[in-house]
Amino acid sequence: MDRNAIIEKLTVIFRTVFKNDVIVLRDDMTADDVDSWDSLTHMAMISEVEKCFSIKFKLKELNKLRQVGDLIAIVESKLQQ
Repeated sequence: MDRNAIIEKLTVIFRTVFKNDVIVLRDDMTADDVDSWDSLTHMAMISEVEKCFSIKFKLKELNKLRQVGDLIAIVESKLQQ
């Protein structure tokens, strides 16, 4: 799956979890950029990403997530394994 396809799927997840139909993902986007992004919605988003892409994150991978670009890169690497 290429990067654009990953971003498209992630956009649907973000819009659903954060209940915001106008979210446009950027590599430098962080939780500070989305009003409803808190610890609970973060875990819901991670769960939906794992389900959608049929992957599992390791704790050390989750700890490295600082911005959306990090999430995209980890998903991309897991899909190439």
